[in-house]
Amino acid sequence: MHRLSHLNDRPVLAAVGGAVTIAFSAILVKAAATAPATAAVFRCAYAVPVLGLLAWLERRRYGPRSRSDLTLSLVAGLFFAADLIFWNYAIGDVGAGLATVLGNLQVVLVGVLAWVVLKERAEARVFAAIPVVLAGVVLISGAVGSGAYGKDPARGVLFGVLTALTYSVFILVLRHGNSNLTRPAGTLFETTLTCAVFCAIAGVAIGDVSFVPSWPSHGYLVLLALGSQVFGWLLISISLPRLPAALASVLLTIQPMLSVLLGVAIFGESPSAAQFAGVAVVIGGITLATVGPRRAAAVA
Repeated sequence: MHRLSHLNDRPVLAAVGGAVTIAFSAILVKAAATAPATAAVFRCAYAVPVLGLLAWLERRRYGPRSRSDLTLSLVAGLFFAADLIFWNYAIGDVGAGLATVLGNLQVVLVGVLAWVVLKERAEARVFAAIPVVLAGVVLISGAVGSGAYGKDPARGVLFGVLTALTYSVFILVLRHGNSNLTRPAGTLFETTLTCAVFCAIAGVAIGDVSFVPSWPSHGYLVLLALGSQVFGWLLISISLPRLPAALASVLLTIQPMLSVLLGVAIFGESPSAAQFAGVAVVIGGITLATVGPRRAAAVA
């Protein structure tokens, strides 16, 4: 925790490190080759003991968290559970790289939801980006062109969009639930534990979860839990409250771009030309939504 505290004054570095780390999430989910709910449950369950220890250390140093922050962490955990399950289904249907790009439509959706629900001011370019990213989604779905990659690209896009919606709500709630900037582990522990419980309930309900570890699948899930869920999300939790929402969103686009490259390099995923064009259009729409002239200079 002491070493992580040094990143409090370097939120951009923390955001970039977190984005690079979680870029491997979809790769590890695909390598584990388990049911979507199983991957979601154990991604969180294997992370809970480590996060619990870090949260306990935080509590000893700073005292208990407020009841309102705890409530928001529980709500965030519910939406994170839905996000993980939808995303894992998308990975199976359209591949690790494209599923991650679709999940990161949240960058645009966060601005829209904040405007609708929280009455925060939304800039015109956020709305201008909506038709752009929708065009990219259509291209990724395989509706245009031939030779689209994926077992079921259209269904994968549906799950990807649902991932982005639930991820957007998760991000908004997480930002508000981490109001005390000294306790990133406590927030993440509560959210992850709640997510594990809801994923288990959902998995039992849809008959898509196995609680019996198998190897090497669970070796990949342990790496997923300790790498992405603990280290990666601690870095994200440290950086999010300390950065403007737009800048944080831009930095997090490193994740989908790197995931596409990793999917090609590791699994030989081969999106069609139209799907690659869709990736470029979506990332272009994300940039349009979040980077204005002044912010572009700041990001550079």
